[in-house]
Amino acid sequence: MPLTFFQNTFAGNPLNRASDRRPDAEWLAGQLASSDSLGLALWNGKPLIEKTKEGGVQIAYLPAKLASELAGGEERLLFMGLWQETAVFAVDMEGTSDPAQGPLQGLGEFQDLRMIALRLPATDAAMLATAKSMFEWRRRHQYCAACGQPSEAKDGGWKRQCPSCQVEHFPRTDPVVIMLVTSGEKCLLGRQKQFPPGMWSCLAGFVEVAETIEDAVRREILEESGIVCSEVGYYLAQPWPYPSSLMIGCTAVATTDEIIVDRMELEDARWFSRDDARLMLKREHPDGHTGPHPVAIAHHLLGHWLQD
Repeated sequence: MPLTFFQNTFAGNPLNRASDRRPDAEWLAGQLASSDSLGLALWNGKPLIEKTKEGGVQIAYLPAKLASELAGGEERLLFMGLWQETAVFAVDMEGTSDPAQGPLQGLGEFQDLRMIALRLPATDAAMLATAKSMFEWRRRHQYCAACGQPSEAKDGGWKRQCPSCQVEHFPRTDPVVIMLVTSGEKCLLGRQKQFPPGMWSCLAGFVEVAETIEDAVRREILEESGIVCSEVGYYLAQPWPYPSSLMIGCTAVATTDEIIVDRMELEDARWFSRDDARLMLKREHPDGHTGPHPVAIAHHLLGHWLQD
């Protein structure tokens, strides 16, 4: 299957990121002042959206100048990129008072991104995921890792620099392997304690230092379930803005069957047949088992296996 056959939720940001423009403070200021430029807003990580005539939702854009005024400076502002020739910015808002009941009244409402992701146009979901990830990075990296002094936003929000020691800091994405383990006509799924009742999903874990994707897949499976795997394949990746991960979807073929669950990582792990998995994705399993939510890459890993 071509890797372009399917695109996961939060992937496919359509903007030209225009990274060459980010250091040009004069150009950015001009774009912020332009009546043609657009802004999008997030409040406590929730995007401002509006309803469409068809009953869906989409980004509720505001003038970039208003976004700049709400930001009050570079710290809460992000240059997203260019839509054709139009500059797009994002503003990060925090606090207990809903701006949709204040300065943004009548322009839309703030909603949880994960809850509305599948109702949004795919391009909107991808842009909002980018903004959310970047603002989460800003919140978590306000101080210089070299000397501990407060750092400052630079390059349109894509870099932080320490005014004390001049060290530059750039956003990081955490690579996470998420894999569907199969053995003939059955697949391995696990449960974590925080999952909704009855939900099962693919095993997953962070890639460690000096580790390949393949090694991370085998290690995580062995650690969490006791299953040994040989063949590892790549499927697709998904940006995951919680807070900023790249979910690397993989498949793995088991060479052992006995499950030994690591109770520190999982509540349970089991083998499920194709028929079980199909009913779980449809939310029709007689025992109340369900598969991963369609917004997650795990859902599509499982569905791809069922189609084969």
